[in-house]
Amino acid sequence: AGHQVLLFDTRVEAADKAIDGIKATYAKLVEKGRMGAVEADLAGERLKRIGTLQEASGAVLVVEAIVEDLDAKRALFAELEGIVLDDCILATNTSSISVTAIAAPLRHPERLVGMHFFNPVPLMALVEVISGIATGKQVADTVYATAEAWGKSPVHAKSTPGFIVNRVARPYYAESLRLLLEQAGDPATIDAVLRDCGGFRMGPFELMDLIGHDVNFSVTNSVYNAYFGDPRFTPSILQQELVNAGFLGRKTGRGFYRYGEGVDKPAVHTEAPQAKPDSVALIGGESSHLAPLAARLAAAGFELPRHEAFEGTPGFLCAGAAVYLTDGRTATERAAETWHPDTVIYDLLLDAGKASRIALARADQCSDAAYNAVVGMFQAAGFAVTRLDDVPGMAVMRTVAMLANEAADAVNQGVCSAAAVDIAMQKGVNYPRGPLAWADSIGLQQVVTVLAHLATSYGEDRYRVSPLLRRKIAANPAGARFHA
Repeated sequence: AGHQVLLFDTRVEAADKAIDGIKATYAKLVEKGRMGAVEADLAGERLKRIGTLQEASGAVLVVEAIVEDLDAKRALFAELEGIVLDDCILATNTSSISVTAIAAPLRHPERLVGMHFFNPVPLMALVEVISGIATGKQVADTVYATAEAWGKSPVHAKSTPGFIVNRVARPYYAESLRLLLEQAGDPATIDAVLRDCGGFRMGPFELMDLIGHDVNFSVTNSVYNAYFGDPRFTPSILQQELVNAGFLGRKTGRGFYRYGEGVDKPAVHTEAPQAKPDSVALIGGESSHLAPLAARLAAAGFELPRHEAFEGTPGFLCAGAAVYLTDGRTATERAAETWHPDTVIYDLLLDAGKASRIALARADQCSDAAYNAVVGMFQAAGFAVTRLDDVPGMAVMRTVAMLANEAADAVNQGVCSAAAVDIAMQKGVNYPRGPLAWADSIGLQQVVTVLAHLATSYGEDRYRVSPLLRRKIAANPAGARFHA
């Protein structure tokens, strides 16, 4: 971006290796035609290793990325404060330590700000610009503008446990771990549902294996403890057992999956082909999630007349089975409450018109014939069908509802704006949609209904509804949204 960059490391060989690696990256970009040769040479010349911190005395921005240890960071910044000029901005790349705590011993704590990058840094656009209690607004704004000028997507955040991403992302892991604990499905099947139905780039179990269970479990514990044992962040005993066993994921050759030569990829549970039912009808009212499914069924040859005997919740009637989008209750509960034994529910789809897979759960009372007809209906519409055991909220719906709930709480508590949390989750962890934009598309009332049913099913404060969600609905019951 045109800046002179000085690189310091206590290990000289590490700094030299880093510079060589960066220059090699420039050379590859030149080979691919994505960077000019002269531009690459000039960029390489602007990168210099320094042997002592004193050589950084003229720097206007210092970015620290040392070990995640509060005392070590404090000691480094105390040393830097005696070297750099008074107008130099000090930035920490911490992912979990309080920016307020790091800055507290400094003579000028107002000039220290968090500048949290995401790996791999050259590819990931997000930078969380984190303000501690003492951080000056101009300092945070300058770092934000600087990151933006580098081509990054910065967001402002307040220094709270987990900042934005590491806090809001917790339900993606926590809900899948609970689903596994409750035997809703095996890891490969739950991963496939989150990918193929929810549009997430990686399923939660393969992602935890990639991150490393020691790291992921440590972050979860850190956030849980920092929030004084809030049940929303409760760690999983399943992940604790993996850590105890030393099964840390890819780096040890075993986590939820096994890795190495000759290891077969686990099979995803997919229902066997079933006969196409003779007819399917629409029941209940209109809904945004129903329309694209109805279009796929119509394209498969179903006429879809409206069945007037069923009122209320939108869905389908297939061979006597009532088929609904999950609302947080189990299919078994819904069957009992509606006095309709043949009840099947389906999970949330990011894009019902294009999704390759759909997940179903059947009521315990549901007949095999009725369930198989529903499977055949969705198969005729081009879906691979996966059955999950009948757990509250299924997989995608409960995960998205909890992500949206946590995002709403972050906004409600002044950690960041609604726009910032959606940018952060898309740019920092590659979510297919920002959690609050996703809540808008589902409907805020639907999200609250799902959370309320989860809370009733489990009797836990873990699923309490964010006050901001309730406030949005109270202000505009028919059209509550986070984004215009």
